[in-house]
Amino acid sequence: MDSYVIQVNGHGDHSPVLDVHLNNNGNSLSLGKVKGRKPRWAVRASEMSKKTFNPVRAIVDSMKVEPNPKKAMISLSLGDPTVFGNLPTNDEVTQAMKEVLDSGRYNGYAPSVGYKSCREAVAAYYNCPEAPLQAQDVILTSGCSQAIELALAVLANPGQNILVPRPGFSLYKTLALSMGIEVKLYNLLPEKSWEIDLKHLESLVDEKTACLIVNNPSNPCGSVFSKSHLQKILAVASRQCVPILADEIYGDMVFADCKYEPIATLSTNVPILSCGGLAKRWLVPGWRMGWILIHDRRDIFGNEIRDGLLRLSQRILGPCTIVQGALEHILDRTPPEFYHNTLSILKSNADLCYAALSAIPGLQPVQPAGAMYLMVGIEMEHFPEFENDVEFTERLISEQSVFCLPATCFEYPNFFRVVITVPEEMILEACSRIQEFCEMHYQGAEGAQDMECDK
Repeated sequence: MDSYVIQVNGHGDHSPVLDVHLNNNGNSLSLGKVKGRKPRWAVRASEMSKKTFNPVRAIVDSMKVEPNPKKAMISLSLGDPTVFGNLPTNDEVTQAMKEVLDSGRYNGYAPSVGYKSCREAVAAYYNCPEAPLQAQDVILTSGCSQAIELALAVLANPGQNILVPRPGFSLYKTLALSMGIEVKLYNLLPEKSWEIDLKHLESLVDEKTACLIVNNPSNPCGSVFSKSHLQKILAVASRQCVPILADEIYGDMVFADCKYEPIATLSTNVPILSCGGLAKRWLVPGWRMGWILIHDRRDIFGNEIRDGLLRLSQRILGPCTIVQGALEHILDRTPPEFYHNTLSILKSNADLCYAALSAIPGLQPVQPAGAMYLMVGIEMEHFPEFENDVEFTERLISEQSVFCLPATCFEYPNFFRVVITVPEEMILEACSRIQEFCEMHYQGAEGAQDMECDK
């Protein structure tokens, strides 16, 4: 029998790692043993995958309740403005996509950080004297969530910690823990329209703190920080020499009686990675177009952070090129009345929802100023048959077919979050059902005491 031997890494003083023997009929194949390895199946999930945990999914998936079959389901849980079709994107936006698709010019790979012309368009859109931007300050990403992931990955190492708002968007914790980064939660204050508890925030900083996440306007709170409050946040970051990761995906989505201030426009020395995208303001979350804006006027990040972001962006070779091709058109030609009309609908829904829920004994809604949400406190002492917000919202589903997210999903028990992007008639119907539910289960002080005694 003739045999052919292939040696891999068998040079010098090292033994061959792999021998392949073929007979001259090509009918048999034998592989020599890989040195030091006993052949056996041992496929296991990675440590990173095991550390990846989404608290929203974990809580929602465990809520094994069926809605009331006599009432149509009203879901106020999902932060997707496209679900009900009442908030379509602008015709200019869809036309831009059609033209790019028809052109056939954007079917190939782009640079991993995005086409330069597209980055120039984003830089021009957000550029201002207080926070100047050029193309090299923009990294295009696959949605704002990837922007946040890249920003975290470039700023923090395993074993370090980041400062995250409570209540806050659950993805921060999901991403950080999967990377081996510790999460420290700083408190927001509902009695102050969800401003940051600055003393608590500063008390959490230590030598391992890699960055501070500031989400403004806020998910889940619908709050918008004032200029003076943002300046106080920057003062803490400056004193402690901690960079900021600014989640500003809801930037400019504020109601008429409020003003949005990008935090970078107020910073003179704190370096900031601002994350945003098309998802919310342009009402196209499924198009997966986001960006990181690098604000570093004192050159504190230097080349290291920029080079790091470039390398990290190469892991998926950049976001969708079709959307990139349409980006300049979308940013430049979307008419102002589109933004205005969207915000008018959100403001009207927010006002209706806040007024209706404020009139219900046992509930304490907090007036939102922007984004797409409001938070509602539950006076649990007046609903003694429920242990917590999860049980409260479970029963709300089973009895009234209204689905709100329990704020335990956002590390803030005994509240629930309402999404205000649904049609007005659904908001009114949902609030009416929530009122019926609360009236059914509400206990005054004496009733609540009796329930406690019976337990």
